[in-house]
Amino acid sequence: MLSKEEYQARRAKDMEAILEKIKRIKESSDPLVRYRDVKPVLDIKHMFETSVDKFGERPAFWTKKGRGSPYASISYKEAFDDVNGLGTSLIEGGMKGKKIAVIGENSYEWAISYLAAVCGTGVVVPLDKELPAVELKQLIVSSGCSCVIFGSKFESVFKDIHGGGETKLEILVNMETEKSKDGILSLRELVEAGKNLVAGGNCKFTDAQIDREEMSVILFTSGTTGFSKGVMLSHKNLAEEVMLAPTIIRISESDVFFSVLPVHHTYECTAGFLVPLYAGASIAYCEGLKYIAKNLQEIRPTIFLGVPVLFENLYSKIWQNARKKGKEATLKKMIDINKRTKKIGIDIGPLFLKDIKAVFGGRMRVLICGGAAINPEVLQGLRDFGVLALQGYGLTESAPIGALNPETAPVNESAGRALPGTSIRIEHPDPETGIGEICLAGDNIMLGYYDNPEATEEALKGGWYYTGDLGWLDERGYLYITGRKKNVIITKNGKNVYPEELEYHLNLIPYVAECMVWGKDSEYGEDTVIIAAILPDSEAVAEKLGQGYSGESLEKLLWEEIDMINKEQPFFKRIKKIKIRKEEFEKNTSKKIKRYLESNKE
Repeated sequence: MLSKEEYQARRAKDMEAILEKIKRIKESSDPLVRYRDVKPVLDIKHMFETSVDKFGERPAFWTKKGRGSPYASISYKEAFDDVNGLGTSLIEGGMKGKKIAVIGENSYEWAISYLAAVCGTGVVVPLDKELPAVELKQLIVSSGCSCVIFGSKFESVFKDIHGGGETKLEILVNMETEKSKDGILSLRELVEAGKNLVAGGNCKFTDAQIDREEMSVILFTSGTTGFSKGVMLSHKNLAEEVMLAPTIIRISESDVFFSVLPVHHTYECTAGFLVPLYAGASIAYCEGLKYIAKNLQEIRPTIFLGVPVLFENLYSKIWQNARKKGKEATLKKMIDINKRTKKIGIDIGPLFLKDIKAVFGGRMRVLICGGAAINPEVLQGLRDFGVLALQGYGLTESAPIGALNPETAPVNESAGRALPGTSIRIEHPDPETGIGEICLAGDNIMLGYYDNPEATEEALKGGWYYTGDLGWLDERGYLYITGRKKNVIITKNGKNVYPEELEYHLNLIPYVAECMVWGKDSEYGEDTVIIAAILPDSEAVAEKLGQGYSGESLEKLLWEEIDMINKEQPFFKRIKKIKIRKEEFEKNTSKKIKRYLESNKE
């Protein structure tokens, strides 16, 4: 531990570097960097403290006390006091410098647990609430957690894990109970006890020193290869993201973020939790996927982070409702007129499309899509409805933003551009297509993989993170993703086929619910056969062919659509064989298909 003087001197030096970076952003000639009044922050603790100083009485969180109850606000100052109380109790409980796991539904309690763990106590380890008990145990063991803070539904799981004696667990905390019982501590009691300690002069947490370069977060990836890696992030990694993202998308204290995606994933955790707290905005927690429409009307948010399936479903339902009401032609006409009037500076959308915006609560400004590629037509369609819809690209290893579309010049087909101060390059681009491995650099890039030097060495080279993703850059620096390096199909004649590219086209077929493409040697090994496993959309197929349709008629219908795709592809890329599935593909907890499973190829 540094002396107070040494710590302040180091912080001052770090702040000089941050201010120099902000100066370069302010002096940048890039017209797409529109919002240059960047608040300098050293780390997440400093970020939260400065936001509390500036926005103390404003709402930081909107939450519900029970299912169906109204949203109630919790101010920045109230949240700050709760975090200080919990952090103080954790330190008094012997957790200083130790690893603290957090698992549960998106909630205020999850948020303060994360902040209390990372802002002066130890290392936070967010865990995936969809994992089975055996995998949770393995992650607790491999990360060396000494404490786990959990929702009530996990109490028996962690009691069993703790009782097995194979972990370093010392403390179990239930984030939902009012009272401690049977050796399980109550989060609420810890918060209140810690507040009393702080009031009595205990400064162990409030004055805790933060080393912004050290590992402070371990996030386990949920890939499609069957192997989780622990990504080590520092306060510096996270502070970089929260400062830079708002330079190309306007975020203000009046914004309300709608939290739906699992907050243990770095996309939601950084962009939907830490960024709003940095900007003085507030976070409203959705009660669950089936309550999205209801909660949108109740809280009337302004920013919504989602994945393609969420936005594509919302978009589809808007058009379905328009058709049912006989208003589809009218809606198309209004959108077309509005496109033309906008060219002369007149936006009639707020007047004629207000019923559409009401679906999102009436105040929605920005929809940001991540996690996978979204149909560009959906992005444009949502913008035609009067809501700015953008997509970005990221990975846990980049904390997570690798690229993001600027709000003033979005490109629907692109994943976006590098944030100011970060870089994207393409390794070994193909001379014809420009496609190569996407590499990222910047202060947002991870420290490495926990207890896995071999994987770290493979991923981090010369200051660049080798993502394993494939793509290309256009002349303006916009990134286009084509697929995963490990998924690429190399044909017998040396041509590259990107399965994700073909899957994208297949997923546009209205009769396809899900699909997966892979390659296999032909019977005699002289050629590579491109195969697609398809789960049909039974409702859409029945609407087209009628109830009780035969397998032959379904296959004929699908081939009619696939033939049209094949006509647009060179011969080596054409789908030669299909397998029609009756059951969903097996997926990881991020809902991505596990490509390595043979059962998914049947």
